[in-house]
Amino acid sequence: MKLYNTLTRQVEEIESVEDKKIKMFVCGPTVYDLSHIGHAKTYIQMDVLSRTLRAQNFDVFYLQNITDIDDKIILRAKDKNVSWKDINSKFEDEYYKDMKALNNTSVDRYEKATENIDNIKRQVQVLLDKNFAYKIENDGIYFEIAKFKDYGKLSKRTELVENDAQSRIDQSDKKRGWNDFCLWKFSKPGEPVWEADFGKGRPGWHIEDTAISEKVFGPQYDIHGGAVDLIFPHHEAEITQMEAASGKSPFVRYWVHSGFLNIDGQRMGKSKGNFVTIREVLKKGYEPMSVRLLMLQSHYRSSLDFSWDILDAAQNSYRKIVSWADLRHQGFSSKDLSNDYQTYIEAFEKSMSSDLKTPEALAILNKMIKKIDEENAQPDSSAIGKAVELLDSYLGLRLLDSSDISSEQKTIIKKREEARKAKNWAESDRLREELTREGIAVRDTDYGSAWSRI
Repeated sequence: MKLYNTLTRQVEEIESVEDKKIKMFVCGPTVYDLSHIGHAKTYIQMDVLSRTLRAQNFDVFYLQNITDIDDKIILRAKDKNVSWKDINSKFEDEYYKDMKALNNTSVDRYEKATENIDNIKRQVQVLLDKNFAYKIENDGIYFEIAKFKDYGKLSKRTELVENDAQSRIDQSDKKRGWNDFCLWKFSKPGEPVWEADFGKGRPGWHIEDTAISEKVFGPQYDIHGGAVDLIFPHHEAEITQMEAASGKSPFVRYWVHSGFLNIDGQRMGKSKGNFVTIREVLKKGYEPMSVRLLMLQSHYRSSLDFSWDILDAAQNSYRKIVSWADLRHQGFSSKDLSNDYQTYIEAFEKSMSSDLKTPEALAILNKMIKKIDEENAQPDSSAIGKAVELLDSYLGLRLLDSSDISSEQKTIIKKREEARKAKNWAESDRLREELTREGIAVRDTDYGSAWSRI
């Protein structure tokens, strides 16, 4: 299994610290609003990474944090005149609903920032004790970048550029260095507060991730994932504070970053106001797995330009894939096609294990589907069943969710075939219409009637 490592700028063979065991952390949401489809892209592609590692026989533990205390949450609560807990509780629940709808179900454990305050305080105290952090009165505890010589090794820079998460830069005219970042924010009137020996307050943004991952994984682990805008300053800050605290390097062996989702030529984001929520897409009647398929049609490291037209196309493509997957229920047999499918499967697995080349893998899937029509080849239900099971273990497109049709419906299809053989076209049409009313389409082929759901 090979992945592109942002830290080394190379595609590398995955070698876990413990043989075949992978500890994987992905930055989760700040729960102050509904997730948009830019978030969907990242979390779908990270879910597929986890599934692919498991399909390649790695024992994966997938951890994700939930940022449930943050400036954005506090501001939204003030704007709505409700408790900050009401905001984070509501949108945490909504996040889980969206992830379940998109079949992002491979996360083993979620950890909230507010459930890790003691771990956060402990890490801040270590950085103070080691003289990597300093205190600004009436402000907070800051990490002093100048004290850490390797700052910038992930991003290969120390300055901001256009698409960085710039809203997360902590502003203070009393900082020793412009890019020093806040570990602990001292409390202000009306804000949530926790007691600490170094001053009452609440955690900064970067510190929660390392406090959580250290608690669950220890000071070093295998894979850290997230969107590309988090490389600087967020992930750079994570490396800085964890390696400074532990004295161990590397903090993470492989850094994996997903490309942006763009709309109208610009990165989709709430700060830009040019976003479409996952919920909005689903309310328009799009199938969740069509959204998932759309995100897999581009390589995870590439950007994707969103439009409703390409989502329409993805929905049509998904329905064709489901119709092919349903052939596993239909009892066709072809030894020759079964052999061809094994070749396709090997090519598919090679693409997925080579830096998650999902566009290439989907092209192979489409070849499997088209072979039946283009060569008038008889499908092999058993081979298709095995292929569907394996492909879905990688892609998570819920192809195994569709059940067989009822015995009564199969009887109608058989009667329709008999009517066609007898050239009783009126009866054949009547039976087709009966099936259509039950949501089943029938396609006549040289090898028999193939059904699919409408």
